[in-house]
Amino acid sequence: MSAGRQQHGDPVDAIIEQWAAVRPDLDTKAMEVFGRIYRLSRALGDRTEKAYEPYGISRGEFDVLATLRRAGEPYTLSPRQLSATLMLTTGGMTGRLDKLERAGLLRRSPDPHDRRGLQVTLTDKGLDIIDQAVGAGLAVQTEALSSLDDEQAGQLAGLLRELLAGTRRAGD
Repeated sequence: MSAGRQQHGDPVDAIIEQWAAVRPDLDTKAMEVFGRIYRLSRALGDRTEKAYEPYGISRGEFDVLATLRRAGEPYTLSPRQLSATLMLTTGGMTGRLDKLERAGLLRRSPDPHDRRGLQVTLTDKGLDIIDQAVGAGLAVQTEALSSLDDEQAGQLAGLLRELLAGTRRAGD
């Protein structure tokens, strides 16, 4: 085990050591990286979800509201555009839209350019909620990054961007 691991051992290090004891032939570099990415995702996902609770929304509902907000004024997209952006089935999207509409955070209306289509638009209440919730979520994420300096955070973001791009290419 390296000196860095001895000082900063984590549960992934323990798993790697266990594999090394029973299968020393395995190259576990990928497990070290993806095990940590998975654990970070779970931990931060749970913390971020809690940050959204005071606003009465879940992570999935946040994603819908945030997608509409990022679209810019008039904060309107079609259900199909939302589904494509969020990689959701239309059934999954309908459930989220129903709940958000009942809460008064968005409204659905006929698409003036397509008689068969709908538009989904943030309400003023939805705009207020998403603007507050995004700040709360970012505060949680910023705190999690506080153990890194700006240069390290930038390097990590760049490495993860490269890894994500490589994963997309490999999946084609």
